[in-house]
Formats: sequence, C-alpha cells, structure tokens
Amino acid sequence: MTILGGFGGKGRGAGGGPAAGGGPGATGGPGAAGGRGMGIGPGAGPGPAGGGAKGASAIPFVTERDFEQEVLRSELPVLLQFTADWCQPCKAIAPEVEAFSREYAGRAKVVRVDVDRAPVIAQQLRIQSVPTFMVVAEGRIQDAVVGAIRKKKMQELVEPFLPRAAGALKPVELAQLLAGGAVVPIDTRDAAAFKRAHLPRAVNIPLEEIESRLAELHMLPGQPVLYCRAGDKAKTLSEKLVEEGTPVAFLEGGLLAWEAEGLPIER
Repeated sequence: MTILGGFGGKGRGAGGGPAAGGGPGATGGPGAAGGRGMGIGPGAGPGPAGGGAKGASAIPFVTERDFEQEVLRSELPVLLQFTADWCQPCKAIAPEVEAFSREYAGRAKVVRVDVDRAPVIAQQLRIQSVPTFMVVAEGRIQDAVVGAIRKKKMQELVEPFLPRAAGALKPVELAQLLAGGAVVPIDTRDAAAFKRAHLPRAVNIPLEEIESRLAELHMLPGQPVLYCRAGDKAKTLSEKLVEEGTPVAFLEGGLLAWEAEGLPIER
C-alpha cells in the first residue's frame, strides 16, 4: 500500500543538518552524530522481546491498520516518532516526548510507530534509524529529523503547523502591518517596563485598564494589536474580548518573540 503521496518538507539530522537520503519520500540515513540514533535492519538490534514492553506511556502506537485514520486524516498536526523496543536513545528521550504530548494536548497529536511491528510504514518512509521524528499536517509529511531530540526541538518542528487563535499575529506579520501604518501596537505591561523597551510606535495601556478604555483603542490611527512580555496575557485578554463581541488582535509570543526575530525595539 502507499502511505503518503509526497514529502512536504526537508529531512534533517538532529543537529539541524540534512538527513542522508533526502530524496522525495525519504528521511532516512545514518543516525544522528554522537550515537543518538540507532540504525535499523538486520543486526541493528535484538528485535522486539516477546509481547514488547512499552511501559505505561499514554502515547499511542499506530500501525498500518490505523495510520491513515490517526495520522493522515488527523485534523491536528501530528508529531510521529519512529521507535523500537531495543532503541536505547528512544527510551532516554521518552520523558521529553511525553512532556511535549501533555503540553500540546488539544493542539497537536503525538503518536509512535514501532518499526518492528509496522515494517511497511517504516519501509515506505525509508526509515533507516530510530528515533526518527516526522511532522504530518494536512495529510503530508512537512518536516523530519533523524536522531534523539529535546522537547524544545519538537516544539520548533510542530509550531508552524498549529491551529492559529483568532486574531493572532506572528511578529513578522505584525512588522509588515506596522510598516504600512495599518496597526498600532498596544503595550499592556506596566509603565516602567514600557519605558525600558517597547515596539515601534507602541502605545502603553496597562492590561487591567484595557476593558475600560476600549473606545480609546478604536480611536487610534490603526487597528490595535495587544502585546505583553510573553504573549500569554495578551492572548487571554484577546480571547475574552472576542467572546464579548469586541475582537482585538494580539502578538503571538509577545515582546520576547518580537526580539527573537531580530525586529526593532524602541528604548
């Protein structure tokens, strides 16, 4: 059977470099440098032991029977981990994978494929080393990394494909709108934090005053966009205002995300 019609992204090694065998549909190649990946195939490992001890992990395994339903047809982006019972690096990073799964519950799906119990999937996707991670979104593989990775890297893989909240703007999107004069950033931090550093042309209205000053927001020479330090508080307020029928956009990741993109700051 054919599992996937194409490879939507570029495979990479765990360190960020290209994975070997990077042709269409391929992510394989040797494991990541430093022994963090284990090759599969004859002699690669002792093979599954008996019934296959998988521990008490809440992360489900998929096989050829349910791969299409659970992965290709998923409405959420899927982080797919290829693993095996005998893979020591897989066991070492299991807590990272499970922590990621808990943190992103409801926004992304995490599943595992045991290469010994689902060999057709492993063969069709040319898996040559475990662990291998893939991101599947909109029915296609969008990205892949060979080797053991930390939770932060899993976040980087999946974040571009997460559902967007209503009114959410990424830093680059806001910068483009700001350059065209279409928006006015609203800094919701306290006055002292605003004085230290803020987005260009930002107006300071503390978070606790926003709801009592909505009329003022809509008198500005552009659409207001809320932001805070990390983005969480502005997002929560934006969602509340949407529910109340007064939608106001917000900056995803806040000032920290803006700075991480190397965008200008006024001080």
